[in-house]
Amino acid sequence: MPSPPSHRHAHRSLFKQRSFSPRSSSHAHKFFINFLIILTCVLLTLFHIQTLIKSSTSHPPWPPLIHNLIRDFELPQLTTDAADDVQFLPLKDRRLAKTAMEGNTWFMSSINDTKEKGEAEYLRFPSEETSAGRLLCVAWNGTINYYALAPAAALPRNAKLLAGLTFISDSYYSYDNLFHGLTAMSPFVAWHERMGFAVEPARWVLYQQGAVRSKLASPWVRSLMEATFGRAAINRIEQLDGEGPSCFKEAVVFRHNQGSMGKERKEKVYDLLRCKARAYCNLTIAEAPAKAVIRLTLLLRTGTRSFKDDAAVIKIFQKECGKVDGCKLKVALPNNLTFCDQVKLMSETDVLASPHGAQLTNMFFMDKNSSIMEFFPRGWRELAGVGQYVYRWVADWSRMRHHGAWYDPGHGERECPINATASSCFSFYKNSKLGHDEAFFSNWTARVLGEMRLYKLDLLSMKSTTNEDETQNCKCG
Repeated sequence: MPSPPSHRHAHRSLFKQRSFSPRSSSHAHKFFINFLIILTCVLLTLFHIQTLIKSSTSHPPWPPLIHNLIRDFELPQLTTDAADDVQFLPLKDRRLAKTAMEGNTWFMSSINDTKEKGEAEYLRFPSEETSAGRLLCVAWNGTINYYALAPAAALPRNAKLLAGLTFISDSYYSYDNLFHGLTAMSPFVAWHERMGFAVEPARWVLYQQGAVRSKLASPWVRSLMEATFGRAAINRIEQLDGEGPSCFKEAVVFRHNQGSMGKERKEKVYDLLRCKARAYCNLTIAEAPAKAVIRLTLLLRTGTRSFKDDAAVIKIFQKECGKVDGCKLKVALPNNLTFCDQVKLMSETDVLASPHGAQLTNMFFMDKNSSIMEFFPRGWRELAGVGQYVYRWVADWSRMRHHGAWYDPGHGERECPINATASSCFSFYKNSKLGHDEAFFSNWTARVLGEMRLYKLDLLSMKSTTNEDETQNCKCG
């Protein structure tokens, strides 16, 4: 019986969907052949590149373009030796070079920091969080420094395993500048204190912008670290000879200086540094006198950023100090002082007046709540940026009282050329000598000395009721 028309139409449609025309079959065949050709070409190309990689070290140098191509397409080596699987990366990630001070990490950029509340960011090796239990290794090929993470049981070929704890630092600035050296090294002091002073570092490895530093040239920075960690520890600054990778059995890395260290934590660290330095220099704090004594120190400079007329400035401070009962003035030059001389001078200072410069870093050796007066050459206020505030920061970190600054107006001085850039103008003014303003200096000094006298009277009153002296509470841990 014939099917109804609608059924016949459905049957034809179903058959049409299942059938393949010769033309569609030909297209599928061509597609398959093209796919095989492309796949074969890709495999041959990759094989050829791999052959170039293996032979590039034993053949004459390839043109730079070819070398770059080989480098960019290098394939992982298939090997059964785990030591060959360790991948070294450049220690300094040049992709972040232009923004190295804007929160990026160009030193060991592939590894994330360990962050703890109130502490400076750090890396610890080996640890599960930082390295999945692997050791940190570094290497130098004569031009570039590299780093890698390696299992303890499969270190890179020819690697040296350095026992003990290694402190590794990278700083954007020079360690020999007192301020920058202090802020680069203080995180290690904080970490060491937090670990209960249990393990002394076996060595230090210092990098500056990714390049190895062979020593700490600054006697001041060396002495401060020696006071904290001991002479043997700070004398062991590893130079990494470059004769093969060096792997560290245990390492702690700081690469942001003080970074995210909180205010309370900084104060505790600077308390510790003050106490360690005083102990190192065999200083004993004299018992507080029965009456309020204000110890004023005028710390002068020679050469750059010095006063043009030291005698006139000294006379102003002598005059104002003479008006305050119990005030005693000292005048000193830091370049004539050893580290311990500077610690002693600051330990005997309540009010420090000095031009902007590295010598102001010594302020944290003073007792807490001491006062600072700072002087700047012309041009600093407008052109120096945040760099002009570094000693306000030190005062804040160590709980001192920064009483502002005087900026030399530079009347009658040479002007920066009109067409000069801001940076070149700052260089023009940066190290100028300072004039003085007798009226301003007199009023300012009188106010600061008056406030210090009231503070000292309060201390005497407190001592008479509690029999305690705040300046004596020095605990080094």
